Amino acid sequence: MLRRLQTQTTEMVLLAVSVAICLVLSLASDRFFTLVNLFDLANASAVNIIFAVGLLVVLIAGGIDISFAVAASVVQYLTALALAQIGGGGWVSGLLIAGSIGILLGAFNAFLIHRFRIISIVVTIATFNIYFGLLMFFTRGVSIYDLPDWWTGKVILFERQMADGNWAELRLPVLVMALCVFATWALIRHTTTGRQLYAFGDNPEGARRFGISVAAMQFIAFGWLGLMAGIGGLVQAHYAQEVVPNALYGRELDVLAAVVLGGARLGGGRGSVLGCVLGVLLVAIVQNGLNLLGASPYAFRMIIGVIILVAITLSNAQIGKLFATRSEGRAAP
Repeated sequence: MLRRLQTQTTEMVLLAVSVAICLVLSLASDRFFTLVNLFDLANASAVNIIFAVGLLVVLIAGGIDISFAVAASVVQYLTALALAQIGGGGWVSGLLIAGSIGILLGAFNAFLIHRFRIISIVVTIATFNIYFGLLMFFTRGVSIYDLPDWWTGKVILFERQMADGNWAELRLPVLVMALCVFATWALIRHTTTGRQLYAFGDNPEGARRFGISVAAMQFIAFGWLGLMAGIGGLVQAHYAQEVVPNALYGRELDVLAAVVLGGARLGGGRGSVLGCVLGVLLVAIVQNGLNLLGASPYAFRMIIGVIILVAITLSNAQIGKLFATRSEGRAAP
């Protein structure tokens, strides 16, 4: 009950801060609070939200993964090569191929963590470098522009022409993002597996004693993130209309900052889809506002660093309070 209250408080604070920042930016720039900019913000944030809900599951299970963005780049290249072999394919085959490769890469992380008892951040730092090194070695940094028409064709869900002649367009990535958000919400809130992930992340030893499989939790969590990385990679290439080997490099920190800011605890056992989405949107709003105001892109990197520092500090403080409360409870007669 206490954790649920903390989660709801985090969500309300994020929502209030986001609204406040939007009001300030709307006064500072007449371009911010326009339908064109808001739709562009939604389209551009879709991939990060897809990554974020995948990372949320890993954090809930008590792990951490910083290799997913590079894994998504690997998925893009392998999917493009596979589609070329089958004559182009379509969205169904593309999603199946990308999702399958992503799951395999996530399962590889889980295998290393479980088999060799290595903490997840160390494993994913290693696989981050392995995946990126192999990708750059075999591709030599060459981008792929010759993609199937279905992959690069613009799919517009809703459009409206504004008075100044510009078009406000809501595109396919937003729909895919919404489906991924719903699927993750259903997984962690309305399935036995989701409850087991929370229990395992909160107290691994206790969960093990209750018969929850450690291997299953790790493979499900990292496999789900791998699936989201595969889908996100496919959607990002669709949005950019090309496959660039380093296009997603560095995005893992932005997503991690947003998810932890959204209330996910680095120690595991806590986090919500709504908080995760709000965290990503808050970071995206700040970046968008800085761009509109003409601020240096390095300013955004500094802000991301501060967000990570503050979020981790608060997360560690919460973990300390949790352990202190448990110790007091055990010491009480």
